[in-house]
Amino acid sequence: MKMRVGALLVWVYAFSNPILAQESISLFPANGAREVNVDTQLKLVFPYDVVVGTKGCVKVYDCATGKLVDKLDLSIPAGPTVGQPKNPDAIYTPTPYIYKDEHITNRNTVPGTPSGAAQRATGNYQWNIIGGFSDAFHFYPIIIHGHQATIYLHNNLLEYGHQYAVTIDKGVIEGFDGVKGKKAWRFRTKEKAPSSDAKRLIVAADGTGDFSTVQGAMDFIPNFLPSEKERVTVFVRNGDYEELVYFRNKRYVTIEGESQEGVLIHYPNNEVFNPHTIDLKTNEWKGTFPSRRAAFAADNCEHMVFKNLTLKTDCFGQAEGFLLMGDYNYCENVHVIGSGDALQVNGSCYWQNCTIDGGGDTILGRGPSYFNHCTISSYGAFMWIRNTEENHGNIFVDCTFHGLGRDAVIARLPDNKGYNYPHAEVVMLNCTLDGIPEVGFGPIDDTAKTAKLLEFNSHDTQGQPIDTSNRHPYVKQLHPVKDAELIGKYSDARYVLGW
Repeated sequence: MKMRVGALLVWVYAFSNPILAQESISLFPANGAREVNVDTQLKLVFPYDVVVGTKGCVKVYDCATGKLVDKLDLSIPAGPTVGQPKNPDAIYTPTPYIYKDEHITNRNTVPGTPSGAAQRATGNYQWNIIGGFSDAFHFYPIIIHGHQATIYLHNNLLEYGHQYAVTIDKGVIEGFDGVKGKKAWRFRTKEKAPSSDAKRLIVAADGTGDFSTVQGAMDFIPNFLPSEKERVTVFVRNGDYEELVYFRNKRYVTIEGESQEGVLIHYPNNEVFNPHTIDLKTNEWKGTFPSRRAAFAADNCEHMVFKNLTLKTDCFGQAEGFLLMGDYNYCENVHVIGSGDALQVNGSCYWQNCTIDGGGDTILGRGPSYFNHCTISSYGAFMWIRNTEENHGNIFVDCTFHGLGRDAVIARLPDNKGYNYPHAEVVMLNCTLDGIPEVGFGPIDDTAKTAKLLEFNSHDTQGQPIDTSNRHPYVKQLHPVKDAELIGKYSDARYVLGW
């Protein structure tokens, strides 16, 4: 059922005139709306630009019981604004993190409850359990763009078949007197969830689908689906999805957008706002503490398909647009936009016709990844590949590299706190290079001299061969005849990925 946007007459402070004026403010869901999704965001649209406040609360009550279901306190900062101090005593996770099939939500667990070997995070910030991760994420309770204020309730607190009342204190939005009483803004959720054996779920930002958010759909799908026969497709209609997405333990799920250009999933997240726990070092290995800095993260996920999507972080710094952990995954026509490490891949994945834009170390991880007809843009080094001898690294076939700065080398392998990646592998076959320095690769320290850096038939945007005479000495140029067998192997995704 399509929900209507309603209007609420309230008293507000007119910014252009220091008098009280009566203004019409649109609400979503509308007051009295029914068939509302349980993952709905709350929106207020003003007739003028507004600013989020620093006091007061948004409260949601169950109309039948009067119980307070959720509370957002605007006096609590969303999250850190400066990086946390380095801890010289921090260690790597001593034992692998155990990915259990648990149903951890804000309803049954206190956000910030440590998992694995992590300590409880400190700091009086907003916390939200997303995707079953009890350690939780910092989040913005309200995000404002011009006239529109979007309120983000804590995940998984609303239930099917309930009526809720929303109140907003004065000060939550500057100059706004709020929503008073429990009858001014009410809505009722859908009577029941989609069928438990549904093979196709619809996500629509306007509330007309099975879910309003990608996160809501992923939370609904059971963990560890056993086979291709049980595959579930999440179809995302065109729309703006400003949400922090994190899910884990998913198998055989397809997330398919209506169009790459029309589906934007993004959030203002980075390492400063959602840092690694201070007692554990950052680590890309499976079973270690999950990174919280990406806008969109799939953790310990296999046999996933991502198609026709744009995934983007809205922050600078260490901030992936997409973090993918797991094997046997496939991405097609996906646009990833990040800052610093735009894309981090730890596990095997095939990439078809994808676009990746970043600031430097644009592709990070331990592979293997097979990129076919992809386009990558970067201001700094395109990648810092970290695979071991157990698997291949990053293989690019018929791809295009756009260098946007003078340091936009293909890959670098410097010593990393006394350690390097001697088995790192980067192979480029028939790639177009634009704006890449003549050295091509670097810096590469001697501790990585056994790395496999192979290049064949690199050419410019006009199809003319690239002068590779100034390449780093560790980079090998493949010969079309002498190395034909090797070129054939790396042209085969099955050889690279092992599946």
